[in-house]
Amino acid sequence: MATFVLIHGAWHGGWCWDRVAERLRRHGHEVYAPTLTGLSERSHLLSPLVGLDTHVEDVTRLVDTLGLTEVVLVGHSYAGQVVSGVADRRPDAISTRVYLDAFVANDGDAARDLLPENVAHHWAESARERGFGWLVPVRDLTVLGVESPDDRDWLLPRLTAHPWKTYTDALRLGDEVDRVPATFIECVSWMRVFRGQADRARERGWPVYELETGHEAMVTAPQALADLLIGIAAPSAPLAAGGTIASAQASGVG
Repeated sequence: MATFVLIHGAWHGGWCWDRVAERLRRHGHEVYAPTLTGLSERSHLLSPLVGLDTHVEDVTRLVDTLGLTEVVLVGHSYAGQVVSGVADRRPDAISTRVYLDAFVANDGDAARDLLPENVAHHWAESARERGFGWLVPVRDLTVLGVESPDDRDWLLPRLTAHPWKTYTDALRLGDEVDRVPATFIECVSWMRVFRGQADRARERGWPVYELETGHEAMVTAPQALADLLIGIAAPSAPLAAGGTIASAQASGVG
């Protein structure tokens, strides 16, 4: 059985993985979904000093403290930066890294610079005008492809502003990260902000899968996502990369 560490993106907390974690545990897998410093139920720790390195350290300490090995490290959206940072620091503890509609960075890349220019401008403007210059307010969930009112009602009360510094900090990587195999999952039923990151993954020779759902796949397509993650974690039953997996079912995923 696999050990999954699931890292949330901007505004969220570890709880956003509940629907996926439940399904993974049902198959006997071990699952950890920490909330990063300054977010959601840990928002009381938020300050202008919270940056990318803070969050990389959050997850590195989780791995070290619990003595985790053979970890399937999954990062959503912004957390692609965190996954890369942790894998570079602890390559021997990570069996594979999974980028779920997430940033695929080189050494020195900041998340802001990997966003499409119009999105990066909107985020910077939001931080300047409504976030005291250092916070990114919660974005409209419908823009992210969350169409169900029930899903929006579940998410919104738990979301909190995100520290802009995590998007402007450059990710510092050595050579160790490349020792850890990687996979990319793109969510294709929304504005596809991470299409360029999926292309980056293909250029690196990573398997790339397409999931027919919006950006918040862990909420809107938990079964399809869980099935895909289980397949990625099982090298004895490799998946055929490049296909599109419907949000209602994970065809061909075992």
